[in-house]
Formats: sequence, structure tokens, C-alpha cells
Amino acid sequence: MFKVIFKSSRSLALELSNQEIFYASHPFDVYVDQKLALKQVKTNVFSLYGLNPDQKYLVDVDGYKLEIHMDEESSVVDVKDFGALGDGIKDDTKAIQAAILACPKDGRVFIPEGTYYVSPLFLKSYQTIELSKGATLLGHRDRKEYPILPARLTKSDGSVLELSSWEGNAAPTFASIITGIEVTNVKIIGEGIIDENAQNSDWWIDHKIQRGGAWRPKGVFLSHSKYIGMQGVTVTNTPSWNLHPYFSSYIDFIDMKLISPKDSPNTDGCDPESCDHVRVIGVDFSVGDDCIAIKSGKYEMGMKYRKPTSDMTVRNCMMAYGHGGVVLGSEMSGGIKDLSVTQCYFKETDRGLRIKTRRGRGESAVIDGITFENIYMKDVLTPLVMNMYYYCDDDGKTEYVYSKKELPVDQRTPYLGNFTFKNMVCENVHVAAGFFYGLPEQPIRSIKLENIKFTYAKNPQEGIPAMMSYLDPMKAQGLQFRYVNQVHLKNVSIEKVQENMLVLENVNVFKEE
Repeated sequence: MFKVIFKSSRSLALELSNQEIFYASHPFDVYVDQKLALKQVKTNVFSLYGLNPDQKYLVDVDGYKLEIHMDEESSVVDVKDFGALGDGIKDDTKAIQAAILACPKDGRVFIPEGTYYVSPLFLKSYQTIELSKGATLLGHRDRKEYPILPARLTKSDGSVLELSSWEGNAAPTFASIITGIEVTNVKIIGEGIIDENAQNSDWWIDHKIQRGGAWRPKGVFLSHSKYIGMQGVTVTNTPSWNLHPYFSSYIDFIDMKLISPKDSPNTDGCDPESCDHVRVIGVDFSVGDDCIAIKSGKYEMGMKYRKPTSDMTVRNCMMAYGHGGVVLGSEMSGGIKDLSVTQCYFKETDRGLRIKTRRGRGESAVIDGITFENIYMKDVLTPLVMNMYYYCDDDGKTEYVYSKKELPVDQRTPYLGNFTFKNMVCENVHVAAGFFYGLPEQPIRSIKLENIKFTYAKNPQEGIPAMMSYLDPMKAQGLQFRYVNQVHLKNVSIEKVQENMLVLENVNVFKEE
């Protein structure tokens, strides 16, 4: 059986109804109106393109059939009719932007095969942009061609629009190749590529320094937008984060590829910040930092708006080579709640499921209602990490952050609630199976591990399981819990651990089955 998870006027994304992790149990063919459309598909999520608007199709997968009615569209606008050449030499920005602005409501902007050399493009509501197979949007190399988005705008009614941010703080940033500001009902579909071209620019040089009056652009930036869907498109070589929705709602990233070199700085895959109803399904990550990093601002922004990232689903994704697979924090002062991560494959990431916060993130920095289930990890250094002493940035290396003394609970103290890790296989672990460290004054409330198997690499490499001060390197360690109110282990096996199978320090309630 399968289901529709995304639909436009020209494309479908479908997902098998199974419990397999990313890959289907066997390759399968897909028929559309009794004609072979896809041959020997291997993944649980797959897409169909080149379909006609407002038409019904019968899709058949392994004998299970589903009739699907495609979305309507009002018109089609071809960017070449507006003067775009797609030769990879001429600047096509004005032509494509004109096509976007001219496209009628509920119309489609069509970008055919070719390489389109562009600076930032700004989205308009109620339209679909189709980046066809063989089409590439190639980012301009010169940062002078990138407009600067101010941190804030004041509206006519006196209200403030938080327009742009950098690592959790309101800050000016260069606009992204795809930028959406207060747009709604937009779909970006197709088998094309958005190549930000950072490898041929200076974005990755002196990357920690703000140059030209703003911070580096993201790959795709969505500010205060809603009902935005991206399907099929590959985003690559981004100056910083690949996908950054900001104070946005109902955002879909479906069956995409996010690819940046392993050593590229801060090229996180997908970083929703103070967003709700976000779906990341069938996405293939291979990036230079965390694959998914869920955020909600640093202290000022988080405490001011108290807008958590919430109601988020991550499913059937491949996370490869990043610093972390699915990461919560550390800029999460607005909180994170109601997150489900299922059927995901983690490959050679430094850490798998990683939660990071610290003193100073604030009382609204609450993470709760988190479930990680049906996960496979291979060659992940430390599969499970919860760290309330995260030391990144200068303010993270102060005694206030690293002290293991019980300090007063006040408006700066974060909170970690209930966490469930269930049905996992973690093979070739190197550093530690799991490392969980709460605060003396605010212990982690509850951690439950159920049906999890850990095995170790033949020659495990030494490393630090969490980014915190004064932590000694280790290797082939088991599960370590410090300052946790409740720990519940059920059917958890750890094979060939070298030492410290189980460490319990300041754990109030421990139960093992």
C-alpha cells in the first residue's frame, strides 16, 4: 500500500505504507494508467513528474491501485519567453524574476533545461515554480549581487517584522537564491538543481566573519511564510544552511537531495526556526554540518516571542556524513515540542539523535514531547546525546555554563522533558552508545529507551561524545546518565562494550526490563 504525501499540478510524491527504514524491502515498479513510469524503485518515498493539470491518473504499485486527481492551474509562464537564455553565462535573474512577478495567481513558472546564472530570486504567493530535469539555477559568485535583508522591518501599523536572523539572533543576511517573505501557497517542484555555487565564490572563506554588511545567505530562506512545499529539487553548495524556514507554518520538504561538501562550514541541511507544522519526508542529506537542526532563537528572540518549533515530522530520510543526524538546539530559547522522527537511516554522522542546550538559553527553552522511533544507524560515533552544557561560542565556555554545581533555577534555566527512543539498531558505534547529562538544578525529566541494540566497531576511534567543557575523550563506552529524574530501559542490548556498560549518577528512578 502507498499514500500521496505531496501533490501539485504536475507532480506527485508517494510513500509506501510500511515500517522499513528509508529503503523498501524489495525494488518495485510504478505504473501510471497501465504504463511503466518508474522501474525498480528502491526507496519508500518516490515521485512522478510531467503529469497534466486537472487530470485523473491511476497509479499502480505492486498491484495496489490509487486514483489521483491532479491540481488545477490557471496558466503557464516560460522563463525563456521573458528573455532567459539558460546558457550559464548571461545573468538570467531579471528575466526569471519578471516571469515570477508576471505569473497569474495559481499559475506555473516553467524553467526548462539549461543553466541559469542568477542572483537572489524572490517568490510570489499562489504559484508553482517547476525546475525541470536538466535545469540548474547557478548562484552568482559576487556577493555584491546579493541584496541585504535587514534584521527587522517596521510596518505601517507600528508592528515589527522579524525579517532575518543569523544563528538565533536577529541580524542582516544576504538574500538567498530562493527567498520568500510573507508568501503563501507556493510550490517549488521538479528534478532540477539549485546550485548556490559557494565552492566557486568566497562564502566559505573567513566564514565566521561578517563581510559586506551582512551574514552569509542560506540556500532557501522562507520568512513569515505559510503553505510552502518543495519536492524533488536538489539544493547544493550552499553558502550556509541549505533550507531555513523562519517564523513559518505548514512547510513541506519532500523527496529532495541536500548536498554540500563534508568540510563546508555551517552547511546544515534543514533548520526550521520558530516554525510549526513542518514535514521533512524522503529527503537525502549529505552536508557539512548537522543534517537537521531544529531551532527557535537565542535568549533575546526566544524569550521575546516564546515561539517554539512544534508539530514537526521527520520520516524516511537518509542522513549521511553530517555532524549530527537530527539535532535539537542549541539556539532553542523559544522551545521545541511535539517532534516525531521515524524510519530514518543515519550513516557516518558524528552523532545521531542529538539534543543540545545550556544555562542561559532561558526558561522558555523547553524541549518536550519528543519521540525517535524505528531508526537505523551505521558508523555513527555516538548515536544518542543529550547535553545541557553545550559550549559553542564564547558565552558557552564560561563557568556559569560548565559548572557542575547546583545553581539557582531562574529565567535563564532551560528544561528538557520527556524523551522516547524506540526500535533502533546502532551498528559500529565508536565513542559511546548514549551520553545524557542534565543540570543539577534542572535534571532531564524522563528518558526511555526501548528495543535498542548497540554494537561497536572492530577498532573504535576515540572521541568526545558531547560538546561540553572538560570532558575527556572516550571510546566503546556504554550508556551514561547524569542528572536525570527517570531512566527506563526495556530490551536494550549493548554488545562488546569495552567499559562502563551503564553509568548512573544522580538518577532518581531507574527501571530496567
